[in-house]
Amino acid sequence: MQGKGVIKFFAILLAIVCLYQLSFTWVTRKVESDAKDYAKGNTEKEKAYLDSISSQPVYPLLKHTYQYCKDRELALGLDLKGGMNVTMQISLGELIKSLSDNNQDPAFKQALSKAEIDSHTSPENYISLFMNEYKKISPDGKLAPIFATKENQEHIKFNSSNSEVESYLKDQASTAVTQSYNILTTRIDKFGVTAPNIQLQEGTNRILVELPGVTEKDRVRKLLQGSAKLEFYETGENAEIAPLLTNVNSLLAAKIKAPAAKDTAKTAALAGTDAKKDSTKGGSLLSKVQKSTTKDTSALGKTQALAENPLFAVLAPSIYQGQNGQAQYGPGPVVGRAAQKDTAKIDDFFRLPEVKAIIPPNLKFLWSVKPIEKSKVFELYAIKLSGAGNGPVLTGDVITDANADVNQSQGGFEVTMDMSSEGATKWREITAAAAGNANDPNDNRSIAIVLDDNVVSAPRVSNEISGGRSSISGNFTQEETKDLANILKAGRLPAPARIVAEDVVGASLGAEAIHDGLMSCVIGLVVVLVFMIVYYNRAGTVAVVAVFINVFFLMGVLTNIGAVLTLPGVAGIVLILGISVDANVLIYERVREEMALGKSLRLSIEDGFKHALSSILDSNISTFITGLILFIFGTGPVQGFATTLMIGIVTSLFCSLLISRLIFEWMLGKGWDIKFSNPWSSHTFKGANYAFVKNRFRFYAFSGIFIFAGIISMFTRGFSYGVDFRGGRSYVVRFDKEVNIEGVRSALTETFGEGKTILKTYVDNKGQVGITTDYMIDDNSTSGDGKVEATLRSSLSKVNPKFQIVSQQKVGPTIANSIKTSAIWTVIFAILVISVYILIRFRRWQFSLGAMIATAHDALLVLSFFSLFYGYLPFSLDIDQNFIAAILTVIGYSINDTVVVFDRIREFLDQNKGKGEDQKVVINRAINSTLSRTIITALTVIFVLVVLFIFGGDVIRGFSFALLIGVCFGTYSSICVATPVIVDFGRKHLK
Repeated sequence: MQGKGVIKFFAILLAIVCLYQLSFTWVTRKVESDAKDYAKGNTEKEKAYLDSISSQPVYPLLKHTYQYCKDRELALGLDLKGGMNVTMQISLGELIKSLSDNNQDPAFKQALSKAEIDSHTSPENYISLFMNEYKKISPDGKLAPIFATKENQEHIKFNSSNSEVESYLKDQASTAVTQSYNILTTRIDKFGVTAPNIQLQEGTNRILVELPGVTEKDRVRKLLQGSAKLEFYETGENAEIAPLLTNVNSLLAAKIKAPAAKDTAKTAALAGTDAKKDSTKGGSLLSKVQKSTTKDTSALGKTQALAENPLFAVLAPSIYQGQNGQAQYGPGPVVGRAAQKDTAKIDDFFRLPEVKAIIPPNLKFLWSVKPIEKSKVFELYAIKLSGAGNGPVLTGDVITDANADVNQSQGGFEVTMDMSSEGATKWREITAAAAGNANDPNDNRSIAIVLDDNVVSAPRVSNEISGGRSSISGNFTQEETKDLANILKAGRLPAPARIVAEDVVGASLGAEAIHDGLMSCVIGLVVVLVFMIVYYNRAGTVAVVAVFINVFFLMGVLTNIGAVLTLPGVAGIVLILGISVDANVLIYERVREEMALGKSLRLSIEDGFKHALSSILDSNISTFITGLILFIFGTGPVQGFATTLMIGIVTSLFCSLLISRLIFEWMLGKGWDIKFSNPWSSHTFKGANYAFVKNRFRFYAFSGIFIFAGIISMFTRGFSYGVDFRGGRSYVVRFDKEVNIEGVRSALTETFGEGKTILKTYVDNKGQVGITTDYMIDDNSTSGDGKVEATLRSSLSKVNPKFQIVSQQKVGPTIANSIKTSAIWTVIFAILVISVYILIRFRRWQFSLGAMIATAHDALLVLSFFSLFYGYLPFSLDIDQNFIAAILTVIGYSINDTVVVFDRIREFLDQNKGKGEDQKVVINRAINSTLSRTIITALTVIFVLVVLFIFGGDVIRGFSFALLIGVCFGTYSSICVATPVIVDFGRKHLK
């Protein structure tokens, strides 16, 4: 074997990297276990513990902080951890209305209405749908007059073409989605969720949001769907506000020290008097801060500091050391800085009635929207309420445009913004007041840009700005200028974001999913390993070692790339355990064939690896293509499954072809006798001569009858669609004991109405019920979800008041149709792509046609089975996104199996050239020669899928069952369908 040194080096390097990556997960689990022990069930206490230790080194060897390790651990999906998954959709229809200044043109309004309806079923983007509808309604109509408003005049002229208008609308739609993404990101960051995941769905107007561990559903809905509020405020100067903060600190200290029996008002007045005395002394705040630096930093010292200086113990004043060595107030509106965990406490201080009494009514304090770079420290700004009604001096609706730009004179990045004529006049007055004396830089003040009550930026104004165009410069990166430009458009682009799909998983259900997933993984691993050792003797132990190394590498790579492990991802790991032995089976079967020819053990192993290589590569590449298509077109859990599948294929190839070979070389070097079978398994399928080609018409008849019955069932019975295909809300409800399912159905029908609910029970938990309803599904208001849940709870309480909703999911009609359409095209695309690959590899269209028919045949068989038998089996046979993942995996497996058979047929046909033997006989012999490998591989996969079906839990039982019957059908089709197609369509060629 050549290159053994390079392979060993790479294997050791990969092992070290994987070990390092997985170590972060072990460290964080240890810290979180300590936090649970410390909190003793108190979640607030546990969170406070983790916050306090976030910046502390917890990695013994490398001194990494907890936050550093947390960012690099193996991330768990919501179905394993619990939390909330939301799909937001930006309302582009309302954006178009706004850009037209709510134009009432009949054709325009009709086109918008029709585009809204079309968007429910068409995969095309909304702007294109609107343009197509307008062209149908008004073929000679011009859109420019509709959109050539005063605010749009720089982009749309009265004589602009419709294509120019379309380009402008698409640009504005893209900006609206990006701007909404930035606003949502900001809001979620302030929500305090650990490791949130926010993704833009490329090419759509949707944003995916994952919030692990979140239980406050209503708060999240209001937070995400609330409209953005952009405002401009004048600011106070740090040096002016510092004495006030000293007063607040003194008042709080007096409040803590005062006896409980004393009158609160009297205490506040006394503290205020003392504070005034302190403030008359030069630099009282500075002296307090300077003294605090010499204080004891122990726990007792911190407690004492909190009692003496309650505010300054958590809020570090904005000061710096001057040239004379003395502390000086920092210039600008930033009055202090605080750790994220302390911001809520400081806000509580400012909300106290006695504190509010000494803060001027025209002053408030707001936090920065983002922490200081590479920290969890936020800045506190002093904001003046000098506008109308004690509000902002300007609101965001006056901004007509904003763009990221490059400062031509000074270099660096800046943001330019344009305002309406009314806004320009007001902006000139505001900036003139802020600039003060233009010749005195110390007289310049800042204007705060505030989004949703958080300060985005507070640029200092040096000159009056007239004309309505101004620029904001600072130490910005290019990305920061883009973000700020999009935020400034918040008032100009009123495109509301609505929740069109959500999935809430309770922590208890997540814990069960982890348990079930681990159980299925362990049992599946044991089953595969025992089977390999029993069937292949000592050679089977090599496969066992390779599988263990494969799982280790797989988990390490998943962690390294930041992949999120979901329950379908766990199913992918279990499936990888089954198909990872496929390469070993191919090699071992070829080695046994070589040994049967009388070759030595070393030569048999060498030739076995060499002759199996083509089949191994072809079969695994075709499966990898399936995973890639799943990853590109799938979302959420489907992508997690696809990621695991693709990485597992790569690591399986590395372990089976290279690691296994190294182990065999080492064993041969030690002079070990390596056996590839036990006495009972040495002759399995040896000399098999089943008449597969001769009986092909019987197979055609069986498949045709089954598929025909399935198609009839599809048109009559249809399918049991999951909520993500039919739209609606789905709940998993767990009662404390078994309930009468008809009683539940009756109670829900009484409330929701006839035909509005579908009930499902789970076989392994008699107190658990699945409920799906389309009641109020078109209600997108923030209160709609709460109303439906309240109605559900009220109905269920009549049956048994002791229950909990452990999981819930919502999918709107628009996204349901989009998912269904995408799924159909994904399956068709997968079949076509794999057929093209087969054509390239085998260079005969008959092989490609056989593969295409076999894969379509397998998909139809599985669909037929799910249509014929749903409602008759004691578990769910839902058609949903996970089912589509299963169908595509079945296609990949079927092609894997088919390619191996095709590869052997090609080999036998090449060997038969010039011999004149009947090609049908040759093909039948080729099929029989691969029978051992086909059946053994199928058995290993079936074993692990049976384990997954039994132990994987309710959530993926339908998914694992689809895989199970799909593998059976795939094994059948590779022998009994794909090959006969080659015979019947290639008669002329075969002759």
